[in-house]
Amino acid sequence: MRSAASTPQPDSPGAPAGRPGAHAAPRRGRLGPVASIAVLASILVSLLAASSAPTPLYAIYQQRWGFSPVTVTVVFGVYAVAVLLSLLVFGKISDHVGRRPVLVTALLGQALAMIVFVKAGGVDALLAARVLQGISTGAAVGALGAGMLDIDARRGGFLNSLAPTIGTAGGALVSGLVVQYLPSPTRLVYLLLLGVFVLQALAVLVMGETVSRKRGALASMAPEFKLPRSARAAVAIAAPVMFAVWALTGLYAALGPAIVRTLVHSSSVVWGGLPLFVLASSAGLAVVVLRGTATRKVMFIGIGALAVGVLITLVSVASGGGGTLSVTGFFIGAAVSGFGFGGGFQGGIRLVVPLVEPHERAGVLSLLYVICYVGLGVPAVIGGLLVVHGGGLVATTREYGGAVVLLALVALTGLLVSGRRAERVAVLRPADLAVTPAPSTEMAER
Repeated sequence: MRSAASTPQPDSPGAPAGRPGAHAAPRRGRLGPVASIAVLASILVSLLAASSAPTPLYAIYQQRWGFSPVTVTVVFGVYAVAVLLSLLVFGKISDHVGRRPVLVTALLGQALAMIVFVKAGGVDALLAARVLQGISTGAAVGALGAGMLDIDARRGGFLNSLAPTIGTAGGALVSGLVVQYLPSPTRLVYLLLLGVFVLQALAVLVMGETVSRKRGALASMAPEFKLPRSARAAVAIAAPVMFAVWALTGLYAALGPAIVRTLVHSSSVVWGGLPLFVLASSAGLAVVVLRGTATRKVMFIGIGALAVGVLITLVSVASGGGGTLSVTGFFIGAAVSGFGFGGGFQGGIRLVVPLVEPHERAGVLSLLYVICYVGLGVPAVIGGLLVVHGGGLVATTREYGGAVVLLALVALTGLLVSGRRAERVAVLRPADLAVTPAPSTEMAER
């Protein structure tokens, strides 16, 4: 595949002026490339931190307003649904109007969501805040990911995998500590995030634009599942594992506080945020450790660690009693499966993104995030229903974990089949023919 650096693409900053559909050249800003990519990565971190910040607060909200575990998972799940719908509508719009306008609008939407959280007096307000969060996050993630790749493809790919794990981990832990030890537990964390989003919006205003504007913005908002042919085989392999790792995140975010309270017999909100922190921190470690590893190997490691970690978690939860061994095993399982999360998520992005052209990046990244957020939201809501109307917390955790392991095995099967297909192509194709590798061959070699 040609690189953006060597051949100007339709949306790339180096594309010829005056091409069809172009309105304006990319705008230079006061921030250099390093500062700009740092700002974009920090926005992705803060968006994911804000999404996990309410997790330690659910117990407080339940005590104040008297709602059930089903309501907790609905409040959690409505965010994922809002992100999903926003990705479908706004996922490609930054390819047409530019990254900066989309990001400024999304950050203002996040700031408004924080204000709604601060003033929340019931479940309706929580739902409204989560919907605002979801819409603005969905609009931003495609533009953020594509913007980082526009500036530096290698660093951008790495930060696309690392930043969400840092944000998820930091949001859960910092929120828990703020709520436990500082005044105004249901307001202060949101006020801090409000300040962060305002500062980031100001930083975006002084950044340069990385793509040229082009016609078709309104048409791009019509939801469609358009995937470039070059990436279809890779997405078919990546989708099950990306769905599985985000479903696991949904388990820890929505039901993790209840599970850990059952094991440790403590109502501390810090304990409530700790499972998600351990999971996401381990995922971030995996992204760093595996960044130089071949993509297929990263996928194998991610799938294996995910399955093993979930099995350790299930054994620990099933043992019950809240003894030291069950608590320790639960967090070891979270760490191991978190490493699988990092490997699977990073591997999925690395498997797909190199196969698409620069002007397709935002749309393809948005499609990958659609897969992730369906995995994040839908299983969590189903899990909440099963806790109340099914077999209870332990049985639901066992069924949920079993489904995650099954999805990991599906992804493993696809990876093995694609490897065999690539080997057959290599045998059948004469070595002396100068033929561009097919997508499956490229994936096998990465």
